[in-house]
Amino acid sequence: MQYQFKRSQLVNTDLKTLWDFASSPKNLSKITPDYMNFKIKSSLPDKGMYPGMMIVYTVCPLFKLPMTWITEITSVENGSYFVDEQRVGPYKMWHHEHHFEQKENGVLMTDIVTYIPPMGVLGALANVLFIKKQLSTIFEYRFKAMDKLFPKIA
Repeated sequence: MQYQFKRSQLVNTDLKTLWDFASSPKNLSKITPDYMNFKIKSSLPDKGMYPGMMIVYTVCPLFKLPMTWITEITSVENGSYFVDEQRVGPYKMWHHEHHFEQKENGVLMTDIVTYIPPMGVLGALANVLFIKKQLSTIFEYRFKAMDKLFPKIA
């Protein structure tokens, strides 16, 4: 069964600044909870992302057990959106869209994650029991991290 998770956040910065930050895989560790022990294993270019770019990293999503996750950047529209898709990892399917839209008082950043858990019916049960909640927790952490990185000016 396929699921979709969508979250939006207004970030207090301009589009170029947020795009430069969000489109650099090197910044992922700054917005990922420490308990996930996120580590990039592939060498990354300095020039930003591009379609076909492969990113290899380890992450500990459950019980502190390290797992290799490989994503491919499948689509990029500079300053507007990019898409990463899992090639190797914990899900049967993972498609993550990152959208950016300049607004009057900041940038609306929207994440849309479409995923299929592994193991059929057991995966569907795991989604109800903890996957959906874990995704929500990770994105709550990311949003708080983004608010700290791009604070509102009083």
